[in-house]
Amino acid sequence: MNRLPYRAAALVLFSCVALGAHAQDLTGRLASIKARNTIVLGFRESSVPYSYYDNDDHVIGYSQDIAQEIVKEIKTAIGAPGLQVRMIPVNAQNRIALVQNGTIDLECGGTTNNKERAQQVDFSNTISVTETRLLTKADSNIHSFNDLIGKTVAVTTGTTSERYLRSYIQKNNANITLVEARDHSASFLNLETGRAAAFFMDADVLASERATAHRPEDYVIAGEPQTHEAIACMLPKGDASLKAVVDRTIARLETNGRGQSLYNTWFMSPIAPKGITLGLPMSDSLKAIFSHPNDRPMDD
Repeated sequence: MNRLPYRAAALVLFSCVALGAHAQDLTGRLASIKARNTIVLGFRESSVPYSYYDNDDHVIGYSQDIAQEIVKEIKTAIGAPGLQVRMIPVNAQNRIALVQNGTIDLECGGTTNNKERAQQVDFSNTISVTETRLLTKADSNIHSFNDLIGKTVAVTTGTTSERYLRSYIQKNNANITLVEARDHSASFLNLETGRAAAFFMDADVLASERATAHRPEDYVIAGEPQTHEAIACMLPKGDASLKAVVDRTIARLETNGRGQSLYNTWFMSPIAPKGITLGLPMSDSLKAIFSHPNDRPMDD
């Protein structure tokens, strides 16, 4: 009879026991991901440069590159090299609910981490910082928020920008009318077709909408920044094990230079599908985050 040498047999037995113990030690969402051998990622369909379709209907973007790095780390953490990835599109109205009800395991798009949302879901370490501005037509004579009086402004439903502007109108008793749309592309269309005089949103979103317009030179980003917001991946509330894997992946990217490279690729270089360049240098706020990764919101 052929037999393994004692030490080799012991090593095989130890490895099997260790792997079994590792699988049994998994809890929460990591355990369910392991059990179904599938991770479900939520993604945005048109949030350039974070998460969007290219011409071949592939999901690409800054946040998606980060999500793929997280998936690699999860594969190692749960011992599932053949882990499958399922992608589900989300929008500003349903993304939180889909994380809460377990439909998706992780959403990496352009979602803002704030205190209100943090009561419903958890957020990863910050992956980007944006400020809210106005996108207007170059000949509109809109240069600041004061110029919005008597005008109609486009907003995307369910975003922090929409909520901020509603609060601004109420606090200042401002005569500003809002026109809502379900996604950023539709909000830009409201501006493009004249239904709105301005589009209020994160500056990076505005830059991408301008860059992909038929005539980018017809639009300008105007107005003083109203808010600074932390962009992060969204995951189930209270799942410490999953959050630990997600956070350490992002922290590693941000401190080893890979994160800077990803940022340059998506914010400072030509990107698919039209080869546009957003031209948004990394802000001092984001540089500070990369030096000391953290998951703190910016609405303190």
